[in-house]
Amino acid sequence: MSAPTTIDPVERARDAAARESWAEAYALLHAHDRHPSRGLTADDLSVLADAAWWSGHVDESVTARLRAHAAYLAADDHRGAGLAAWWLHYEYLGLGRPAAAAGWLHRARHHLEGLPDCPEQCFLAWSDAEEAQAHGDHEAALAAARRMTGLALDSGSPDLLALSRQAESRVLLAAGRRTEALALLDDAMCAVSADELSGMFTGWLFCLALTQCMEAADFGRAVEWTNAAMEWCAPPWSGHPPEDDRGARTETADAPAPTPLPMSVPSGENPFRGVCRAHRVEVLDLLGAWALAEAEARQACREVPVDCLESAAAAYYAAGDVQRRQGRLDEAAVSYGHAHELGRIPQPGLALLRLAQGRADAAVAGIDLALACRGEADHDVLGLARLLAARTEVALAVRDVSGAAEAAADLDALAGDVPLLRALADTALGSVALARRTADALPPLRRALAGWLELRVPYEAAQVRMLLAAADRAAGDEEAARLELGTARAVFERLGAVPDARRAAALLSAGARRRLPGGLTAREAEVLRLVASGGTNKDIARALVISEHTVARHLNNIFAKLGVGSRAAATAYAYAHGLL
Repeated sequence: MSAPTTIDPVERARDAAARESWAEAYALLHAHDRHPSRGLTADDLSVLADAAWWSGHVDESVTARLRAHAAYLAADDHRGAGLAAWWLHYEYLGLGRPAAAAGWLHRARHHLEGLPDCPEQCFLAWSDAEEAQAHGDHEAALAAARRMTGLALDSGSPDLLALSRQAESRVLLAAGRRTEALALLDDAMCAVSADELSGMFTGWLFCLALTQCMEAADFGRAVEWTNAAMEWCAPPWSGHPPEDDRGARTETADAPAPTPLPMSVPSGENPFRGVCRAHRVEVLDLLGAWALAEAEARQACREVPVDCLESAAAAYYAAGDVQRRQGRLDEAAVSYGHAHELGRIPQPGLALLRLAQGRADAAVAGIDLALACRGEADHDVLGLARLLAARTEVALAVRDVSGAAEAAADLDALAGDVPLLRALADTALGSVALARRTADALPPLRRALAGWLELRVPYEAAQVRMLLAAADRAAGDEEAARLELGTARAVFERLGAVPDARRAAALLSAGARRRLPGGLTAREAEVLRLVASGGTNKDIARALVISEHTVARHLNNIFAKLGVGSRAAATAYAYAHGLL
């Protein structure tokens, strides 16, 4: 009888890689590579590097890529060496080692720049576009992106062509050419949705497009692509080796809070899942699906690869926003702290948390510092808009109406006709007009409400209803005010926004006896309202027909009960707790 034919494990690994069964390819090549007598070619080492990365073994991926580069160099294959060097640059950049990344980018240029046009040069052109854009040179960035497109077209690679379209889109968006940019992005994403690309480039395009949509405040596209991305990421994604003991581990929304630093993704799972889930958290947050958003944030922090910690930071920050609006202030502080540990400035959420705690000075300082730290090349338009919206709110809380008006005007200029930004700007403009007690508050507030409802963003819509109620009451329309307050209260209760729901309920029952926040007495609440209106001790004494000494005693009691140390902080507390 003849012996059975044994398929070479390297051939099996190549076949697994061609099928994008990365866990299987990794297990076969890793086992084969452990025997010194069994060498791997440069191409096989590159496959091992890719398989290790997909399987969550980032350090092994870098090691295999280093060996592949050396093998290509020994074979005088400068295209192979150049591509390996560029991937090392990219991986080191993700691991937070910019000096090593810069060195390998230099090597990639050394290998590829003197060669005739080739597909590998697409990656150099992409890096050129990124560097030029970081320096604010839109013309050079666009030239590099279009060179990448030309190389991609010549190569006939759908992967490279889609990536080049996205790169050009990003440059155009940064240059303010929004319509052209989004058309190119849609072109790139057509290739993704049609399943024309490899797994690596599909995941890459999802990550880049989702980031781009959120930064550009294109909420409609963000919703569409986050849903598509999570469907693509859903398990089972890649195959597992036959000998893999998968021992099912179930994650639930009730699992304990994760540690600040996430771990690598488990072997065989899609490493883009945690990154895409982090984007999904932001979308769910805006849509008002807060319980799901918080559960998804926990899961994202478990799944995110070690070279994408900024995604974990975004998930922690979004969880902090949910907790803050639900009145879970201590938990929100912890989440913002984790986001900060992972490199994200947790603003404006942290400033709004400080405002809710009555720490107005900290709120103002935090927002102003975050605005001052933004670089000219920062293209996160939505991030800037949120900072300006929060700056308006904080300024109004400390009675800085001129500062609020300045922030609202900047936001108005930034918004243009982008629906999400327009709703933010109209909310801010209406808030300032209301603070100035002018008749101009109703039009922008009604536009803002229409905008939030069109976007299906419930929390912000309910907040605008609260402002509209105040404007309606100022105009003498008590019935309209009660309708707005009732709707707002119902939305807040459904979302679990406890402090806002209580504030709406209190305004609905204005004039009825109710428990005052902070243990204040009715007289202390009267004094606090007059302080918040800018009254001096003498003014308050005259208004309440009491002595200035009694006013001072009330203020001491108020500061002690609220845990504040200044009139500004007490005013912020009164604003945050609906006492005005």
